[in-house]
Amino acid sequence: MWKWEVKDKEAKGVFVVVHGAGEYHVRYEWVVRRLNDFGYHVIMGDLPGQGTTTGRRGHVNSFDDYFKAVIPWMKEAKKYDLPVIQLGHSMGGLISILVQKEVTSSLRPDILVLSSPCLGLANIPPLYKRAISKSLTRLLPTVSLPSGLAPGSGTRDEWMRERDLKDAMLVKNVSARYYAELVKAIKRAHDGSAAFPNLPLFVMQGGEDLIVNKEEVKRWFNKLDIEDKAYREWSDFYHEVLNEPGKEDVFLHMLAFVTVRLHML
Repeated sequence: MWKWEVKDKEAKGVFVVVHGAGEYHVRYEWVVRRLNDFGYHVIMGDLPGQGTTTGRRGHVNSFDDYFKAVIPWMKEAKKYDLPVIQLGHSMGGLISILVQKEVTSSLRPDILVLSSPCLGLANIPPLYKRAISKSLTRLLPTVSLPSGLAPGSGTRDEWMRERDLKDAMLVKNVSARYYAELVKAIKRAHDGSAAFPNLPLFVMQGGEDLIVNKEEVKRWFNKLDIEDKAYREWSDFYHEVLNEPGKEDVFLHMLAFVTVRLHML
């Protein structure tokens, strides 16, 4: 877990950032810096099997292992006695959705922001591959398989594409168990939408997402029976809306949503 604190002004709140599959905290340097610029502390760690964590790369025994990693970050944020905003990207968005049911209301964030949350895959493997994966999950759960994500499919930003090609810490392969747990978690999120807690929610989605099925994101969003929710889609953007050319516009929309809600707390 890392903390980036506001140094030269009074902090307005604390962001808990949950990254996506295959990546880790270093890819959020720009987001962290901008949040600090606007007066927000940031707390973030690397998820199990990714980044600087120990253990088998790209593997998780249970999706619940992610909750065990994220809940301490949420607890740490509450120690500041400031409003807490949770920002989850992609699989981190899925984790951020499901973890709300694993904690008491006192530990939940005041505001939840989701960036292209993984509520459905854009490219579902053929039936025979899914059958093979299911068998491997039972027989060889840690066997490593290519993630299937093409280089550059997350963002159009050339600088980010170049840095990612040089970054050996990014996870390119995932285990059969990981894939099975991800599929089950997506189903849990959709099945549990009726019981989703009444939190202010802002969903930011790339219109040309090559990784997450945006129609599944909208389907989940539309089922939510909560008082305050907003969905914003950037038509030409790829999956990583906060790493895209034009990311400042996304960031400012997020800050506008957060600022208005903080005044209502």
